[in-house]
Amino acid sequence: MAPEGIADDARVLAVGFDAEHAGTATGWWTDRTETTSDGIGDIETVSSTAAALEALEERPVDCVLIAQPPSDGNGIDLVERIRERDPELPIVYAARDGDESLAAETVAAGVTEYVPSERSGTALTAALERAIERGANRRDRRARARQFGAVFDDPETYAWVLAPDGSVRRANEPALEAIDATEADVRGRPFPELAWWQRTGAGSTILRSAVERAANGTVVHRELQVGRGGADDSADDRRTLEVTIRPVRDDSGAVVSLLARASDVTERVALERELRESEELHRVTLNNMTDTVLITDDAGEFTYVCPNVHFIFGYDDDAIHEMGTIDDLLGPELYDHEALEEDGVLTNIECTATDRAGREHTLLVNVREVSIQDGTILYSCRDVTKRKRREEALTALHRTARELLYAESEREIADIVVDDATDVLDLEASGAYLFDRDENVLEPVASSPGLNRLNGPLAPRRANADSISGRVFVEGDAEFFADVADSAALANPATDVRSAGVVPLGDHGVFLVGSSEIDAFDDVTRELTDLLAATAEAALDRVARERTLRERDRELQRQNRKLTRLDRVNEIIREIDAALVRAETREEIEAAVCERLTSADRFSFAWIGTTDVANERLEANTHGGTGRGREYLDGVSLSLADANEPAARTAATREVTVVSNVVDRLRDEPWRSEALSREYQSVAGVPLAYDEFTYGVLTVYADRPDAFDGVTRTVLAELGETIASAIAAVERKQALLTDSRTRLEFDVYDDSFVFSRLARRADCTLSFDGGVRLHENGASVFTTVEGGSPQAVVDAAADLVAVEGVQVIDSPDVDDSDSEGDGNGNGGSGSADTAGGTVLLELSPPFLALQLADHGVVLRSVEATPEATRVVVDVPRTVDAGGSVDVVSSAFADVDLHAKRSVDRTTARDLRSELLERLTERQLEVVQLAYYSGYFTSPRERSGEDVADALGISPAAFYRHIRTVQRKLFTILFDEIGLPANTVSAVE
Repeated sequence: MAPEGIADDARVLAVGFDAEHAGTATGWWTDRTETTSDGIGDIETVSSTAAALEALEERPVDCVLIAQPPSDGNGIDLVERIRERDPELPIVYAARDGDESLAAETVAAGVTEYVPSERSGTALTAALERAIERGANRRDRRARARQFGAVFDDPETYAWVLAPDGSVRRANEPALEAIDATEADVRGRPFPELAWWQRTGAGSTILRSAVERAANGTVVHRELQVGRGGADDSADDRRTLEVTIRPVRDDSGAVVSLLARASDVTERVALERELRESEELHRVTLNNMTDTVLITDDAGEFTYVCPNVHFIFGYDDDAIHEMGTIDDLLGPELYDHEALEEDGVLTNIECTATDRAGREHTLLVNVREVSIQDGTILYSCRDVTKRKRREEALTALHRTARELLYAESEREIADIVVDDATDVLDLEASGAYLFDRDENVLEPVASSPGLNRLNGPLAPRRANADSISGRVFVEGDAEFFADVADSAALANPATDVRSAGVVPLGDHGVFLVGSSEIDAFDDVTRELTDLLAATAEAALDRVARERTLRERDRELQRQNRKLTRLDRVNEIIREIDAALVRAETREEIEAAVCERLTSADRFSFAWIGTTDVANERLEANTHGGTGRGREYLDGVSLSLADANEPAARTAATREVTVVSNVVDRLRDEPWRSEALSREYQSVAGVPLAYDEFTYGVLTVYADRPDAFDGVTRTVLAELGETIASAIAAVERKQALLTDSRTRLEFDVYDDSFVFSRLARRADCTLSFDGGVRLHENGASVFTTVEGGSPQAVVDAAADLVAVEGVQVIDSPDVDDSDSEGDGNGNGGSGSADTAGGTVLLELSPPFLALQLADHGVVLRSVEATPEATRVVVDVPRTVDAGGSVDVVSSAFADVDLHAKRSVDRTTARDLRSELLERLTERQLEVVQLAYYSGYFTSPRERSGEDVADALGISPAAFYRHIRTVQRKLFTILFDEIGLPANTVSAVE
């Protein structure tokens, strides 16, 4: 028999039944044709897997009972096949011969209930009941989910599922589209704080209270006005939403979620408002009209007729009396007699009456019980025919005016006015011209189908009196024609338009209306035409005014932003310039710059770095701003090889680098995510360069995109030059005060260098020890010639632009007999194999020594051979030696650093500098020429007279200058420095 207790309407498919197993000792099975009376509504038995699957195809069941392995497979296979078809269908597996392993396999395959062989029939019944109930519950939940989904996804309603605390769990598609958001944007956010409700004034507060009440179990309804979100929202720009928040409870009655829905009731609210406005207009109109009063007896016969009855009906009072009863005038069944007896007065009964000329009038009738002579009922009749017509037209005009509020262009306004003119004016033809100021022409922009049918397409018109439209536009006065055929200015003699009206639209154009009937314009029609044209003109004025205001606002905003930026930049520059003037060291300059740039929330972070040539990376010297800047510098790569970070890129390219928005290419360059995590959204890198020498990189970070516009970039670039110039100045100053320095030796392979070119051309060695005399047009350099003839150097320099002049100072004559001795037994000083001498080179600017001096670097010596040139410079400790390498390298096309060492001077002040400070220009010139001419050699290569002659002075003057120089030198050496005689060579 079937298990007891199963619902009567349950349908069970039993698999594994056959004649052999029916009626076994367990009593679980029954023949498929047997009808049970103890609970089973329908049991169908099959023996094989194929039959079971076929049965499931034919009709649905509530549960599948697998009692023993089917004849064509095992029960596990059947369970898996069923699960592929329907993952939710309840399956009960009643094992005839099973163990724990079988139980585990069936559960893994997806059975709902497993009943082992040792359990009783009662256990099977309970398992079937549970399985069927579970399946029914699942179907019920799915049905309710579908119902909720249909309600929640209603495209006409905005819906949200909220947590009891008001945070958003879900939002339907219309709600997301309304605020241009995604599910992730709103999930977890408080419902009253969504962007939509920020446009409702106190809407967030109202909704917050509503959510709290709904969380306590109350259904809450609220009406809110939501704007478009613009600053110029007006009342007509806003929509009215009806918001309902309902609590959702679980089986225990606790509120587990909230369902919020919002419906757009703007149109309903607007209609209610329009209705109220219309009723008010109706009452005002009635109060200003003259009524006709009639009194009758109970039978309806007239007892009184007012004298003005002819204004409405065209009859005099005698004709009205002769008419008979009120029913003949106003029609039968005008009012409910029982209602009049109950209320005593019935007002505003509208009826239609025909006057004596056959014209229909619309009347408003008030009926009141009275007792006046023989009269018992008073009728107050008001002719509202014109008002009725005007009211209908005004309703249409109000709709048009509302549409015009949203129009954004002149053509759109023209289309709206022309389309609505038929409803407002009850005329079939209408059109509009707009004035083209560039061409001085009225251009047709809109015309109704009726106008096209009666007149054909409109043609452009000149703004003059040659046409009706042109004349009306120029003179500004409307014109109406009972028959346009009578007008001398008729533009189209073949037109079927007869009555016409042309109304100016201010300076914007003209509006024209027409009809195929003659004299179609009465007072009401003309009034409405003027009103419609005035409404269109106001809309056109608004569009033009808004366009002008928008353009003006944009221009003012641009100017204000520009002025604000300029004021801000000027303030920064003034502060930095003042700090640069006061700074005594490079460290003070860099600290002042970073501090000024980041003070008062100007920029978020600024730092200055210099290039580490050895490691090819940028090293931070000074920074200012938030502490997050240090973390940023530690977290990014400043390698010049990568050159992705703006500072490193600036150091590599020596050009201004600006990143307007860090978010761009966020995943391509790791430094961008590091910057964004610290709220740096735009970056500018500026090289600190002066006279082709770079002192590092200034990098500035801002907390907003596009912080570095064209003006700011230009100012920062100029600021970089100013900072570099200030650094160069303090380094030059400190270079004069320091005794310790770094000596750099360079091998130069640049054929354009004047010494290299002269050495190669003259095939000799040229050298000088740093002695340079400056004058207005360049520099004078005493140059020693070895291994060649000084005259060859003169010849080689003849066509060089860099050499302004050359003079041989010392050139021993190897053929002179005096060269064998000086008369005192000393040998000669030269031979053909050791030819040489000294030349004075006048070099045009810029000269290398001057370029180096601008950066605090001293040119010590130059030695040039036909193959290569050696340049030696001294760099004070206060000057960046690495940067000095750069300045020397930038002066030549091909140069290598040969050696680098530290040198110390043995005195507090340099002997050479001290002596040069005490010598006059003439004394220095005399002693230099004497020295390089060989006057001080032993034996002398030139006598004092020869040198004096070369200088163009007398021998006495020459000797006087020489003795003066010697006295000053010895005074410094022995009296002021106090060195013993044997230390002089060490100083030199």
